[in-house]
Amino acid sequence: MISFGCIFGGSLTGMAVRSVLPEHYFTNEAKDVLRLGLGLITTLSALVLGLLVSTAKSSYDAKRGQVTQLATDVILVDRSLELYGLETKSARRVLRDQVAALSAQIDSLSANTPKLVRPSSEADLSDFYQMVRRLSPRDDVQRSLKAEVLRISLEVGQIRASALARESSSIPVAFLVVLVFWLTALFVSFGLFAPRNLIVVAALCVSTLTVATASFLILDMDQPLTGFMKLSIEPLRNALAVIGDQR
Repeated sequence: MISFGCIFGGSLTGMAVRSVLPEHYFTNEAKDVLRLGLGLITTLSALVLGLLVSTAKSSYDAKRGQVTQLATDVILVDRSLELYGLETKSARRVLRDQVAALSAQIDSLSANTPKLVRPSSEADLSDFYQMVRRLSPRDDVQRSLKAEVLRISLEVGQIRASALARESSSIPVAFLVVLVFWLTALFVSFGLFAPRNLIVVAALCVSTLTVATASFLILDMDQPLTGFMKLSIEPLRNALAVIGDQR
């Protein structure tokens, strides 16, 4: 909405300025210079807009990959603990509680609640890691399984911390500010040359709305856990259903 207001306001400002400027300001030579400037601004705006869209899409895809990898690692840890033996039953229960808490935490992010849903103390990931470390392997197979669980648990912790870093953003605000400034200047020049009638104003409004939605897509994809295009946590729910089936 801020982008739309600034850019569309720029086009209306251009129309207003045109109505008060003398006609000799708009000679063919002046128009040629303005066209050169408009071409430069258009090229720069297109480059920056493409860069921001690409960066936001990369951030979105990375978060989606993290959620999928997290679900896969959780299933691997649970299966490794199951193969280890019955003494890992309590650790598997803690793992299940942690995944359930993580799903609730992501849901709280999408609902924009003021505070995150924190995992309970018994379902804390560090407690799970310590429980696995206290296991006493009796043979090489159990030692191998324990080492694998510890390795994957560390990876899960890193992915979890990265996926839930809600304050981090891959899009610098300065980029968006500069882009909106360039687009506003571009639409001011459109208004300078546009005739003042309803069709032209409607066309400028639709064009401005199109550009503003690009800004919306950039911001929304850069926050994949909270935006309208929120990532699906179905992989985590599927993993919870698998590891919840403990026999």
